Amino acid sequence: MAGRGKLIAVIGDEDTCTGFLLGGIGELNKNRKPNFLVVEKETSITEIEETFKSFLSRSDIGIILINQFIAEMIRHAIDAHMQSIPAVLEIPSKEHPYDASKDSILRRAKGMFSADDFR
Repeated sequence: MAGRGKLIAVIGDEDTCTGFLLGGIGELNKNRKPNFLVVEKETSITEIEETFKSFLSRSDIGIILINQFIAEMIRHAIDAHMQSIPAVLEIPSKEHPYDASKDSILRRAKGMFSADDFR
């Protein structure tokens, strides 16, 4: 019998989290901690950063999806994360379109290649 896979965690606005929860990603770990955070206007940056760091430390999470506009609030914490698992992926939201120039993974990938590599 195969071992259990890893979870997807979401830090996002209400619409993003609702969509992913309807898609079936919602889980509680053995300590009854959810794998998502709905960020509202009154959610503090400290709470967002603490949740992000707690997701990084959980062994049952393999991917963290975060709305890009929320990622901008804790950019220092995202840029400090260097491990490949959990992977941190920035996604757009309904109100805020995706901006590739702000994506930390794309910036790192661009630094790995030069223009000569594509000739």
